[in-house]
Amino acid sequence: MSGHSKWSTIKREKGLKDAKRGAVFTKLGNLIAIAARGGIDPTINSTLYMAIEKAKQANMPAANIQRAIDRIADKNAAVMEETAYEAMGPGGVGLIIETATDNKNRTFPEVKNALSKNGGRIADAGSVMFQFTRKGVINVAATGEDALLAILDAGAEDAVEEEGDIIVYTEQKDLAKVRRAIVDAGLTVTGAELQYVPNHSVEVSDPEIAAKVIKLLDALDDLDDVVNVHNNADITAEIS
Repeated sequence: MSGHSKWSTIKREKGLKDAKRGAVFTKLGNLIAIAARGGIDPTINSTLYMAIEKAKQANMPAANIQRAIDRIADKNAAVMEETAYEAMGPGGVGLIIETATDNKNRTFPEVKNALSKNGGRIADAGSVMFQFTRKGVINVAATGEDALLAILDAGAEDAVEEEGDIIVYTEQKDLAKVRRAIVDAGLTVTGAELQYVPNHSVEVSDPEIAAKVIKLLDALDDLDDVVNVHNNADITAEIS
């Protein structure tokens, strides 16, 4: 499946090096709290299971994970809401910005401000969303035809090698099932979540535009209430 942005790799590297662990844990805690509304048992609630796995991969302490789950039973805890904003960035790049927040009146202005300061803007509802499809995306630490065949046998819709990993795509409902089958096949899964995958990519070959796109993505990713930023940029420019 083409059009998967190099930003996914950039963001993974950024996450590993990010010193602001508190902010990262806040985002992950919000994701877990929202997922827990579907049930607090991760063996039954696959969305919660995936959120917990993502938190573990970020080295989030078990106590923090449990506190996030316990928020579902705390009548005094603020109610978390999920909202996705559609936006346009430099070079005609489409963005879907997923947030988890207890105050949309705070979150929306923060997102809008980050966009306007970095060459982007909020888009009309539906004007960007149709350019993406909601898919399960699994990162597998493997290469080669044997691994690809094992992944496809596990029920994946598509799989491509990308920079030393295999990126696996599934239908939304099949994410947890395919992930489990890949693990059972003896392969190492390094990430699994639902994403908005671009149907087509927008090539960004101008280094100046590419730098602006990355700066905007960084600014959005730094907002506490933003949990995911999806885009359709295919950055081919060399950035110094």
